[in-house]
Parts: sequence; structure tokens; C-alpha cells
Amino acid sequence: MAAVVMPIHSYTWVFVFTLLFAFLDGYSIGANDVANSFATSVGSRSLTLKQAVCIAFFTEFGGAIALGATTTKTVKDGIIKTYLFDDRPDLLMTGFMCALIASSTWVMTATYLGLPLSTTHSIIGALIGVGISAYGRGAVNWGWQGKGVAQIATSWILAPCLAGILAAIIYTITLFAVLKRRNSLRAGIWAVPFYFTITIFIVSFYVVSRNGRSSFTIDASSIGGGLEVSGNIGLAFGIIGAITGTVLIFSVGFLVPFFIRRLEKEESLKWYHVFCIHCLPEQPHDPKIDLYLKRAFTPQLLNDADKTELGMPVEDDEESKEEQEEREEREWRRCRNPVVRFLGHVKWLLLRTLYIDVATVQHENRGAVRAHEVAILYDNKTEYLYSLLQVVTASFASFSHGSNDVANALGPLAGVFQIWDSGTFTTNASVPYWMLVNAGLAIDVGLALYGYNIMRNLGNNITYHSPSRGFSMELGAALSVITASFLALPVSTTQCIVGATVAVGLCNCNWRAINWGMVAIAGFGWVLTLPVAGIAAGLLYALLTRGPSFTLPSGMEVG
Repeated sequence: MAAVVMPIHSYTWVFVFTLLFAFLDGYSIGANDVANSFATSVGSRSLTLKQAVCIAFFTEFGGAIALGATTTKTVKDGIIKTYLFDDRPDLLMTGFMCALIASSTWVMTATYLGLPLSTTHSIIGALIGVGISAYGRGAVNWGWQGKGVAQIATSWILAPCLAGILAAIIYTITLFAVLKRRNSLRAGIWAVPFYFTITIFIVSFYVVSRNGRSSFTIDASSIGGGLEVSGNIGLAFGIIGAITGTVLIFSVGFLVPFFIRRLEKEESLKWYHVFCIHCLPEQPHDPKIDLYLKRAFTPQLLNDADKTELGMPVEDDEESKEEQEEREEREWRRCRNPVVRFLGHVKWLLLRTLYIDVATVQHENRGAVRAHEVAILYDNKTEYLYSLLQVVTASFASFSHGSNDVANALGPLAGVFQIWDSGTFTTNASVPYWMLVNAGLAIDVGLALYGYNIMRNLGNNITYHSPSRGFSMELGAALSVITASFLALPVSTTQCIVGATVAVGLCNCNWRAINWGMVAIAGFGWVLTLPVAGIAAGLLYALLTRGPSFTLPSGMEVG
């Protein structure tokens, strides 16, 4: 049957509701998926929550705008048979709207409960529910071929195992090549160029080949199928080689001398001195560098004498939470200008989450405390070397997420807009810039306002995090996502980072180094996602399309 062309700009209310819930879906992606990606960096104290939000604002938003796809699949991986809707594009619009409502609501609920999950699997589950509700089980691809439901279920085991193996290999190499060496600091300093070069090569290769506008791609048509390379290979590897070579020269010529002077000679240097390290005269000795690093990476080990020397309040001098709130309330009452008071309260409501010390909150969890007690600690100066590597890995992963996954998440909205604007539907829809801007802003706002809730349930809450551990986790997860995407293996970034976290924790050679209760909660969220999102979307679709209508059915007359 030929597809029916619907009058353009019909059912505007469906488009408006879809647009609103698409923003909520982006907000939930930022609060859950992106927060999960930055949880290791924040948990290891390589970044504060505020710094992570600032980085994500540029990387997620910049990646979506600069390299975001201009076209996207309206139905992720063909999970439902859209040709069944050829004669009723209005019902397909309604189905996409219901899928977004159900998916965004479930992800926000899971975020409130502290459950990390795959936002991609959530929208897929919602589309499955719409397909079943509209045309029964036959409307869904349940099998293995064509990336059906069987592959998604497999990813619940495949993704964490693959990421765990890669992360454990990376951390084991780091452990014996650097951390356990007699002079671990010197070994780590000279390992920096190697780590930086490998890391930048991996992430630049992924960004170049997987951004939404690249003509260079490497894909497998199916699991086990041969790799297909297309596009301008010379240009792609020229860009990758230029980026990698520049980083290698910079790390050998500038980073190594900077770390030798800052960490070995303990000169008082700032981060920006790395760019002029060769023309900078010898700086004064920094006697507190060990205390600064102790405060940065292992504040739980600070005693009262250390805190006094660093100018930090000791426990007896600290205000209780109630006393602090009462003092702040008295200060606000003294301000008689109502406009200033109102703006102050608005600022406090919007920005208060940015100042939460997520790592400290994670250390307060009872299960996490038991896991941290058996973790092996290494030299803070050596760990400091990996904090920069971890920030770079997290930043590039976020940029890649913005350039690739953001457009994919816009599939249902793009489908609704296509039907509303043209009256027809195709499996590949154009993505206007305003959609990318909308999604990028929503993701950043979600991370800033509510990302802390997922972060405090991950990271240190699963196992003890240090910069070297966090770097191994992030690079292992990134490698698994890259490998899986090239080989057409179904994986989720969220599941990869959890699997990598568990594997690196087990490298302590003690199963008690893992908070298994938190791991079980994460797995529970993965398994729940498909059925919960699917049932919610299917019921909502049935309610809207099969309920009473103002239009009388044929055969009925007004008496």
C-alpha cells in the first residue's frame, strides 16, 4: 500500500507535546547518562562537579553543534516495522510522542531513585511498547538479526564484560609498569607521553570516524561480518595523525619538564606555567605540596594537624548543617531589598547542586566505606599524573557523545517534525540546528541541576576511585564502545563504565573491594528499562488512540 500523505501542519498539539518532552528527555540524558560518564572523574577528585559541568557545557553542546549529525534514524536500528503505519502517519506521530513521554519519565524516575541506566535502551523499549500496542508482537524485531531485542538483552552481559576486561588490562599494566615501581613518580612522568599519545589517538580516531558529519566510517554490517571502510581515508588519518603527533611533541617537550619541576623538585608552579616551562626561572620551593595532594586525592586521611596547616576547619570548629542553614537564613533576613532576596534565592536553587562535594558524599556510604577499607593506596604525586589524563579522556568522550549520540536521541522528535512539516515519513529524517541546540542545552542543564544524584551513587560508591583507577576505567569503557560500534556489537556506555569500574576494583585482589549492593542496583535498573518504558508507552498509546473520541464512529448518530 502506498504511503498516505497527511496535510502539513496537522496535529500541531502532538508536535508541541513531543518538543516539550524531547527537552525533558535531553534533560534526563544529562542527569543520568552524561552524569554517569563523569562520575569516575568526580569520584576520583580529578574534577569537581562544577568543573565537570563547565567542561560538559562546551563538549556536549559544542559536539552537537559542530559535528552533530544533520540526519538521524527516526526509529533506532529499525526496532519496529514503521511501514505498518504507512496509511496512518497521524498514529505514528502519536506513537513517537508516547515513546518520548514514557522514556523521559522513566529515566527521570530512575535518576531520582539513583539508578544508572541506558537512555538509548529506554527509548527503544518505549518504541517496542508502541509497536506492540499498535499492531501486536509482529510489529517488533525480536530476533538477533537487524539489531533486534535479542541483541539488546545480550548487551546487559556483553557490555560490562568487554569493558571490564579492557579496563583491567590497562590498570594491570599501569600497576606493574608505574605504581609498584620503586620510583613510581619518575616511571610515571616518563610514561605520561606514552599514555597521552595512546589516549589521544584512540579518542581522536573515534571522534573523526563517529561524528555525525564524517564521510570516513568503519562499520560491520552485522555481528561477525567483515569491516567496511568508506570515505576519505587519507584525510581522516591525516587529521588523526596531526592531533596525535602534536600531543606527543607537547607531552615530551612540555609536560615531562613541568612534572619534573613541579613534583620532583617541588617548585611552586601553576598549571599555566607548562606553556612557558623552558623560559621560566627556578621557582621557590613548595613545602606543602604533599599536603595539597593529600587534600585533593585522599582527604579522608587528613588529621587535625594537617587541616590546621592547610587552613581548614577541624571537626570541633566546623558548623553543623543546622547551624549553617540558620546562619545563612539570618543573613538573608538582614537583606531588606525583596528583589535582591528573590534573586538570591533563585540563584541558590539553581546553583546549589554545583557545590556538592560528590566524592565526600560517596565516601559516607556504609557499603562504600567497607569497600574502601581494603583498597590499596599509592603515591599521591604519581596519582596526580593520571588526573590530567582522566580529564582529557572524559572530555573527549563527552565531545564524542555530543557529536554522535545527541542526534540519535532526537530520532522520535525528528520523525514527528518530519510528518508535521511535510506530511510524509521516512526512516532517515533531517535534524535542523534548532533541534541540536535544544538537545545540547537540555543535556547541560540536566547535568548541572540533577547530575549529582547519579554521580553520588556511582564512582566511589562501587569501589575506591583514584586518578589512575579512574583513567583505566574511562579508557577501558571508551575502548569497548569504540570496538563494539565498529563490530556492530550492541553495548551501552552506562553498562560499559559500570563493568570497567567493577573490574578495576577487583584488581585489588579482594572481592570485598566492591560494593556489590550498588552493582546489583545498577543491574536491576538495566533489566527494568525495556519492560517499564515499553509498558508505559504502550498503555499511553492505547489510551490516546483507542479511547473515546469527539468524532463519532461510523454508524452512530446524535439522537
